Amino acid sequence: MRPALVLLAVLAPGQVARSQGPERIVAVGDVHGDFAQFTTVLRQAAVIDDRHRWIGGRTILVQTGDVLDRGPDSRRVMELLMTLESEAKRAGGRVHALIGNHEAMNVLGDLRYVSAGEYEAFRSPNAVALRDRVYSRMSDSSRRADPGYRQTWDSEHPLGWVEHRLAFEGNGRYGTWIRRHDALVKIGDFLFLHGGIGPKYVDRTVADLNARIREALTKPGPDQSIADDPEGPLWYRGLATGNESELAGHVEQVLAQFGVKHVVIGHTVTPGAVLPRFGGRVIMIDVGLSAAYGGPPAALVIENGVPAALHRGTRLDLPLDGDLLPYLRAAAALDPAPSRLQKLIDRLEGAVPAPPR
Repeated sequence: MRPALVLLAVLAPGQVARSQGPERIVAVGDVHGDFAQFTTVLRQAAVIDDRHRWIGGRTILVQTGDVLDRGPDSRRVMELLMTLESEAKRAGGRVHALIGNHEAMNVLGDLRYVSAGEYEAFRSPNAVALRDRVYSRMSDSSRRADPGYRQTWDSEHPLGWVEHRLAFEGNGRYGTWIRRHDALVKIGDFLFLHGGIGPKYVDRTVADLNARIREALTKPGPDQSIADDPEGPLWYRGLATGNESELAGHVEQVLAQFGVKHVVIGHTVTPGAVLPRFGGRVIMIDVGLSAAYGGPPAALVIENGVPAALHRGTRLDLPLDGDLLPYLRAAAALDPAPSRLQKLIDRLEGAVPAPPR
């Protein structure tokens, strides 16, 4: 084994040696059960072929969480990521499927956003018998004489619900897979995570935060945990929505604490493109990829440390500390008319004085 590979092998989980920063990183935001859009982006980024096989070589693929909920095909997305993890590793690349708040919700039993199509994807040939067995053990025996009670109970536990829970609870296939992963990963000058780093957690390390989130998903306690804390890495939205002048000092503290130049986040949907904030120190990549939001196939591509947007298959320079308008106009020109970006473009154009004639 070459010395560089030995060094990488002994690093703590969630860390990549900065001196051995990869030539190419592809980062994709929230998928929310849209297999077609996810694979479209991966093909456009040249990390998979038309048969969904890894062709990215030594590329590092980062998916920043929330492959689950809202859409019907989360199971297919997870199975693809499992396959790509092995294929990328054999090719010298890497896949980081990070934990998002929706992964945590499913593991912990918060199913508010599980779609009907999702349950149907988990439905087995024995679904009716499985649900009847669970009904006999979980339902309120004092209410079973009520003819409407079973109907209500069934509507709250659709066919496929039992199989879904078996897959995410305990030693279930997907719950186990999720808990093996990190919530944060540092690669070179970039920190990737789902939500953000709030003031409450700014003095922590990548290893500590990952360990605490795994523990919260393995041994959930009665008190609010880091896995559902609004200031925690899975939920915090301040880096995406907070006032930039008010949070500038906090962002600098985050960068200094984690030893990076940029923080890449999903979780909060942009107006329809990869967007930089805080002079490019924060990069938002949740473009509303899934059909639930109607956003474009777009991703962040970092080549030799330089971040750019891949918007509908076209590489666009990302304005890290400059005028957003030329970038947004170029992205909007690639969208079907009318572009979702037009409202943001109109707002920014209204804030910029017209050039003198």
